[in-house]
Amino acid sequence: MDAAQQEATARARELQRSWYGEPLGALFRRLIDDLGLNQARLAAVLGLSAPMLSQLMSGQRAKIGNPAVVQRVQALQELAGQVADGSVSAGEATDRMEEIKKSQGGSVLTGTGQTTTSGGAPTVRRVVREIQSLLRSVAAAGDIIDAADSLAPTHPELAEFLRVYGAGRTADAVAHYEGHQS
Repeated sequence: MDAAQQEATARARELQRSWYGEPLGALFRRLIDDLGLNQARLAAVLGLSAPMLSQLMSGQRAKIGNPAVVQRVQALQELAGQVADGSVSAGEATDRMEEIKKSQGGSVLTGTGQTTTSGGAPTVRRVVREIQSLLRSVAAAGDIIDAADSLAPTHPELAEFLRVYGAGRTADAVAHYEGHQS
């Protein structure tokens, strides 16, 4: 790989970090490990071709163009967390992955019980991921930051919202959300 390719890959991974919270290679490898998948199976569940998944993982391509695929990634992240904490068995996870594979990506806030806590309310992380997904489907992180900078002098709270949810890390957005729910 020459210097220009290395620079383009580094730039793509940095964009991925701003859009998805981390480079997609790390995110996808974690999903593969946590859910016991291989790359071909992950690509199939997400609705991507194997070459496209490989390009996203390697940083040859920065952005997932289809919002439904982004939502499937988020659903798999939540599922991996449920498998890790023992609330979902391996068998149930396989069934859920089939449901995720068939999903068209619609709003997860009005979806099935798989996106809610036992009490029926959407999980905070799920709500935050939905907000992030919506903002990031409208504009790139850099554009959201530019908009936030424009709003900051007159509307600092709105500017903070755009920065946190539009370009920040999910953990920071969850903390912001929880801090504003009192």
